[in-house]
Amino acid sequence: MRRIDVLGIGVGVFFAGGLLYAVLRLLGLEPTQAGIWSQGIFVLGVIGWLATYLLRVFSGRMTYHQQLNDYEEAVLAQRLAELSPEELAALEKEIAAEAAHASDSDP
Repeated sequence: MRRIDVLGIGVGVFFAGGLLYAVLRLLGLEPTQAGIWSQGIFVLGVIGWLATYLLRVFSGRMTYHQQLNDYEEAVLAQRLAELSPEELAALEKEIAAEAAHASDSDP
């Protein structure tokens, strides 16, 4: 996200809070009550956003994690595509031997 995007979001949230306050005032709430309700709604929104952010962090679904996984898969796919048929056969043989060894050692 670029800095201008963050500034735009901040200005948008600022004006949304003012708009919410104005709407609550038009609905007949006193200035103090309208301020309390608009702040309360804003705090609940921030807590909700924070909860979704933490959920993405702890579940590993962040953009960075996804980009890193995609990059690693692309590198491995490119390396696999660059292998000669002899190297590929040797790799398959090695994987089969490791799989057989692992299944032999399991109780």
